[in-house]
Amino acid sequence: MAVGQPGNNLFRLYEIERTLAWSAIDVNLNNAMNYPNISSLFVNLDSSIRQVVECIDRSGRVSIALIVDDNNHIISTITDGDVRRGILAGISLSEPVSKLLPIKSQSEHAVPVTASIDTDPNEFLTLMQEHAVKQIPLLDKDGSVVDIVILSELLTQPKLSLQAIVMAGGLGTRLRPLTDKVAKPMLSVGGRPLMELTLEKLKKAGIEHVDVSTNYRAADIIEHFGDGKSFGIELNYLHEDRPLGTAGALGLMGTPEKTLLVINGDIITHVDLEIMFSYHKKHQAELTIGVRQYGVQVPYGVIESDGPNVRRLREKPQISFLVNAGIYLLEPSVYAFISRGERLDMTDLIQRLLDGNRKVVSFPIIEYWLDIGQPADYERAQNDAENWKYNNASKSDPT
Repeated sequence: MAVGQPGNNLFRLYEIERTLAWSAIDVNLNNAMNYPNISSLFVNLDSSIRQVVECIDRSGRVSIALIVDDNNHIISTITDGDVRRGILAGISLSEPVSKLLPIKSQSEHAVPVTASIDTDPNEFLTLMQEHAVKQIPLLDKDGSVVDIVILSELLTQPKLSLQAIVMAGGLGTRLRPLTDKVAKPMLSVGGRPLMELTLEKLKKAGIEHVDVSTNYRAADIIEHFGDGKSFGIELNYLHEDRPLGTAGALGLMGTPEKTLLVINGDIITHVDLEIMFSYHKKHQAELTIGVRQYGVQVPYGVIESDGPNVRRLREKPQISFLVNAGIYLLEPSVYAFISRGERLDMTDLIQRLLDGNRKVVSFPIIEYWLDIGQPADYERAQNDAENWKYNNASKSDPT
């Protein structure tokens, strides 16, 4: 059995402010094993990070890719967290996954935690608790990966301790004429209003109450969604008499009692909110910004020089940036920087926090994400809905 550095307790498994009593957890060993197509989790050292992201996406609740050799012996495991750390280190999705291994070697899970296929299933929870992992690849007598056991199939997981607000008051100016008579959150994507997709995601994450900030064509939104009960969620509306900006609209609601999820009403994403929440808590941030890697292709050869001396020539390089993805997590303490009725953009609020030496962190979103800001984006959303591509985060990534 190969093991990584042990964790301290169950808290580190989730890395969020939730306490689980093992005795109160429903254990379902039958569902936890017999993964239907274990080879679908396999990648090799030459696979691109983009291919690894696609593999993780396909894995669903397993949320892992296994780097194996020609004999299916495990070399390393790659999670979405490893990919996010690579992005923050400036590694492009087009580079081979081997580029992530030096970063992986510095983590607490540098060595994969595995078990024999003959291990008593009742030991899996203990192994996961001891080593702070959520997945354990299972090996046959030859050391080849033949199955995997995952924590989410063993446990009945609690709901996220989050409040949420959807920012649905935008004018949709860039989408005109599509938004001349339709509020942007009401634009149909795959036969359903865009905001309905967002609310469905929040409901699946266990969020039961959502505030909705409205302005342009608010009556259309309220008429369709009502109190939210027919959609399985409780809705409360906050009307902006005038555009207040994302942060300014937050001032319309009272200070939240717990961490607040803020999501723009014009995006579609499959970001894992539990992982984002865990990341936020792990970094002890007051505000976490969801970010997306975005690449710009320079159409010319770029000269790097030191004064008159040419040091390097790069032919049509691609430059990557981290851009704001319109999803945030913030603590109640942030409300000390927001005044009711004040127009305030999120960028201004973030700058206030930074000027006040408050901790703001970025969370790379590697899952499917699309900002419907332009007609071309709306057309892409329709195509993606038609072709069932929401779970394919990077085939059409600009990076």
